[in-house]
Amino acid sequence: MPEAVVVGGGIGGLTAAIALRRIGWSVEVLEQAAELKEVGAGLSLATNAMRALDELGIGDRVREHAAFSQVTGNQRLPSGRYLRRFREGRDVPLAAFHRAELHRVLLGELPGDVIRTGRRVTAVPYADLVVAADGVHSTFRNLLWDAPQPRRRYTAWRGVAEGVEVEGSFTLGRGRYFMIHPLPGGRACWALGSRADGPEAVRTWHEPIPELLAATETVLRNEILDLGPLPSYVHGNVVLLGDAAHAVTPDLGQGACQAIEDAVTLAAALRDEPVPAALARYDRERLPRTRMIAHTARRKGETAVSPNPLVHGLVALTTRWLPEAAVRRSTARVWDWSPPRLS
Repeated sequence: MPEAVVVGGGIGGLTAAIALRRIGWSVEVLEQAAELKEVGAGLSLATNAMRALDELGIGDRVREHAAFSQVTGNQRLPSGRYLRRFREGRDVPLAAFHRAELHRVLLGELPGDVIRTGRRVTAVPYADLVVAADGVHSTFRNLLWDAPQPRRRYTAWRGVAEGVEVEGSFTLGRGRYFMIHPLPGGRACWALGSRADGPEAVRTWHEPIPELLAATETVLRNEILDLGPLPSYVHGNVVLLGDAAHAVTPDLGQGACQAIEDAVTLAAALRDEPVPAALARYDRERLPRTRMIAHTARRKGETAVSPNPLVHGLVALTTRWLPEAAVRRSTARVWDWSPPRLS
């Protein structure tokens, strides 16, 4: 039985371990944290990632922990005015989760002896395959690749509010945005993106934004980073996956989605071909797509947090009046991806 070591126990690493076990590999997951748990607030998965989880046979179990967010259609201004409203049949909802709950579902798909915590990996382990899913500050990317360092794009504040009932929405202000996803159990997660100003700058925006801020006990702050493109995600028998390969800003909601796509694409290639040929195929399939998504997300983020009133006005005007066919074309190349078959 071929053996793989997955370095990193986040969403991408766990999905890779599940996928590799589905095709008959022996897998060990090495995580440097003493306890395997996912921190953070909320995240969403679009249809492309959900199809990949369906191919793994776990999509329905994942959906049990999701709320469905209309953020894709509800676009607003700080006054509360809608630029667009969600419409069934036109707009596709996203599956929204607390990050920790999605992580627990994935962890539950793996036997306990697959995970090794407290393992800081500084050299390439011996195995038929090493999957480096160790995040935007990847040890392996820095060790084996002449790679650019992550670049700061803006700052995000995130939180989870308890005891609220909201619809998903995206509010575009000048120099900042505020995104809301409902979560199961009368909760909501939110994210504020800005070049400088924190939550105080949006407390006078439309409801339920002030209500959400008041109902949030812990606000997380982190710098939004992305990576410049690499010429390859493969070095010998080591392959980069997820943020280690192509960290992307959250402006398309595709960070976790692309890690999940990576995992299923990698497993499908390894099912069909020997490791060297499979990794070459992984590069061919993943490099163009992840570069496109990273570039598109970066440009969208730059406009969303631009303080330029002309940029803000143009984005608002485009959001309101862009024809539905054009909106559909812009999302189709991201969301309409279908996974390779594993069975």
